[in-house]
Amino acid sequence: MNNVALITGGSRGIGLGIAKHLAKSGFDLAINGVRPGEQARDILDELRDLGADVIYCQGDVSDPVHRTSIVSTVREHFGRLHLLVNNAGIAPRQRADILEITEASFEEVLRVNLQGPFFLTQSVANWMIAQKEAEPSYMACIINITSISARVASVNRGEYCISKAGLSMMTKLFAVSLGDYDIPVCEIQPGIIKTDMTAPVEDKYNKRIDEGLSLQKRWGTPDDVGRAVTAVASGNFPFSTGHIFVVDGGLTVNRL
Repeated sequence: MNNVALITGGSRGIGLGIAKHLAKSGFDLAINGVRPGEQARDILDELRDLGADVIYCQGDVSDPVHRTSIVSTVREHFGRLHLLVNNAGIAPRQRADILEITEASFEEVLRVNLQGPFFLTQSVANWMIAQKEAEPSYMACIINITSISARVASVNRGEYCISKAGLSMMTKLFAVSLGDYDIPVCEIQPGIIKTDMTAPVEDKYNKRIDEGLSLQKRWGTPDDVGRAVTAVASGNFPFSTGHIFVVDGGLTVNRL
């Protein structure tokens, strides 16, 4: 049987790039998204054409009832889970300086980007422990998709930076908790990735990339992130846990 991966926010952008590479690598997929399944049908069929058994788990990770439903759907269909990719995330509806951020915006971003992934991971981690105890040869992994915004300050979207910094610490916490079970927890930290989330600032970053923002003078792509996730999920770094894999074209390299 193939290993099974649950990817939150897996039907578009970075999540879809991850899903495609995992499907090509022999994973079966549970794709989570907030839009109705009918709207994701073509994407799911595309992933099935890559050889994967694919199900869609509609739900908002910030909602505890939805999280329970997502995990239950994976259990009912596959009966097993080897990989959780916490990818779902949102940007603020309106970028605002930290002196003007509203409490509503802060709460919304933190619930989706941090609180939801934390409690989804808690649920999945307990299931993974049970699988490990039932079958010692069982191998699992949890991967959190953060952002260079976890360590690079953007004062016009502070709530996003805080959410990603929290997710980065969450990686370390679960890595410590699951170390005794040999279940690695890692973080993929993308830089400037061309997706629908970054589309509104495309002109700004085109200019900055041309001016040398990153060492590699191009946008990152969902494919770049998908390759990194698959390398980790396929067991190529068996003695790495609690650490960061950076996919940013050298943007965060300190330079004089």
